[in-house]
Amino acid sequence: MSHSSVETPTAPISSFISDLDHLAADVMADWKVPGVALAVVQDGEVALTRAYGQRDVEADLPVTPATQFVICSITKSFTATAIALLHHEGRLDWTKPVRDYMPEFRLSEAVATERVTVRDLLCHQSGLPRHDWVHFAGDRAPAEMLDLMRHLELSRDIRAAWQYSNLCYNVAGLLIERLSGQSFEAFIRARLTDRLGMTVGFALDDLEASGEAARPYMMHEDTRLPAIRLPIRTTAAGAINTSVAGLANWMRLHLGKGEFDGERLLPAALIGELHAPRVYNTAPGHPEFGEAHYGLGFQSNSYRGDRLVFHGGGWPGWGTLMTLVPDFGIGIAVFTNRSPSEVPSTLTWYIIDRLRGREPVEWRARSRKQRDEFIAHMQADKDAREKARHKNTCPAHELAAYAGEYGHPAYGVMSVKEQGGALQWAWRGMFAPLTHRHYETFELPEVRDRLLPDRLAITFLTDRDGNIVSLSAPLEPMVKDIVFARLAAGDCIDPAFRAQCVGHFKSGAITHRVTLDSEGRLLLKSDYQPAYRLAPEQGRRFRIVELQGFMVEFRGEGMTVDEVIFHQPNGTFIAQRAEE
Repeated sequence: MSHSSVETPTAPISSFISDLDHLAADVMADWKVPGVALAVVQDGEVALTRAYGQRDVEADLPVTPATQFVICSITKSFTATAIALLHHEGRLDWTKPVRDYMPEFRLSEAVATERVTVRDLLCHQSGLPRHDWVHFAGDRAPAEMLDLMRHLELSRDIRAAWQYSNLCYNVAGLLIERLSGQSFEAFIRARLTDRLGMTVGFALDDLEASGEAARPYMMHEDTRLPAIRLPIRTTAAGAINTSVAGLANWMRLHLGKGEFDGERLLPAALIGELHAPRVYNTAPGHPEFGEAHYGLGFQSNSYRGDRLVFHGGGWPGWGTLMTLVPDFGIGIAVFTNRSPSEVPSTLTWYIIDRLRGREPVEWRARSRKQRDEFIAHMQADKDAREKARHKNTCPAHELAAYAGEYGHPAYGVMSVKEQGGALQWAWRGMFAPLTHRHYETFELPEVRDRLLPDRLAITFLTDRDGNIVSLSAPLEPMVKDIVFARLAAGDCIDPAFRAQCVGHFKSGAITHRVTLDSEGRLLLKSDYQPAYRLAPEQGRRFRIVELQGFMVEFRGEGMTVDEVIFHQPNGTFIAQRAEE
């Protein structure tokens, strides 16, 4: 039977509302989800809004269709649609490189920097993997993150693979601001949400100030607790908050091919471009689904033969799903105030099956089985991790030797201090004790009530003289460990000490002259050699900027300096202070 001959789904929604209510209660109990709001659009109208459970458990406040939730990555569909508007108006061409509009855009690889197009940002094929810890700590503004992207390792060649990137959507949001002359928020409101009669916010402050905000909850193993308060700073990638009643109008716009209540907001052809499958994403996980592709701010797939256009969203405390079945005029939104669970998808597939007059698939039983297996396996995973630890090893240095600040140009500064015979770690507002795992590797604990890269392994690295020069941590699994170089500290950064290093030093017949430049930096000029710059390292050590692996160390009692040690790949050499 062709789609065209089935203009409307076969079962009216009223025929299964009580069944839906029972299923919602059951899956919410399975997954310990406090509150659910859902909306169903059919044939251009809102056919159903439904609310279950509590938006705030402690205050015993109910969810209603007007309750505001953070929609997380469903935000990407708004950002892509806004870019489509600018493309349609000729203010940008989304097939052109981002650099045409934003010359300061840089990735760590030259070809990608020059060639990544606006559309590549929207369908996640820049070559950049997630690198989510660049934004996850919530301490940076969107514009700050643009400048950091040049320091992030790519894991694939440009357009070689689909790799989800919140940072690329952040760039799209900045592009909207650059080309429209308005803030991202103002543009989305004026051109989209105000015209759809949607009440929206763009930050946790907006959400909390609204009259009816959901409170987020998260899981620790199988225990539910209030979620940590974690702002989403990649605004254009995930920060919009609204109600299911509001999002119903967004679904009506997209199912109406750019038209809403008789008014055309954007051309039908552009809606088709946004929804079209572009980048192969994943093979089907269940036989009911086809192969998944990503479009522009929308995923595409098929479910039991019906074409789907959808996007989900997840963040600590929130789990959402918006699904369109365009050929049958169906749209379904499900919002929950708990970290991602199978509740949105279970309810969505059930509603589609019933509206299409089919026997529903037993999604609830399937997802419960998966969840039970996952929980049962948790202890085994912990045991395996413990088994991989090399027992009875100890650090190669005194604990005090690890203390210092370690920096990465995009990931910021990690600080390690020794306190009371233990190491304390801090990074961008996060903090925790470090425990020794094995050899030169330490690890963070698992913390319930605040943000932390739980159980992160941190390995300290030394140079050949045994000095700790950096630490590394697997903060982005698709690339090599992120290396934080030890920041200069000690006498070498003291101008008064550097002044004591000035003078002539002799080793055999060779004279080494140490001088200060106008900025207070040390210069080294040895006979028969060019002049070299000395950059502060640690203690009284400096590295020779122009020579990889060459170090210079000044020694003496107190603040006096009477000898220089040269640490070189071919050996260690000493020079004594000479009369000038």
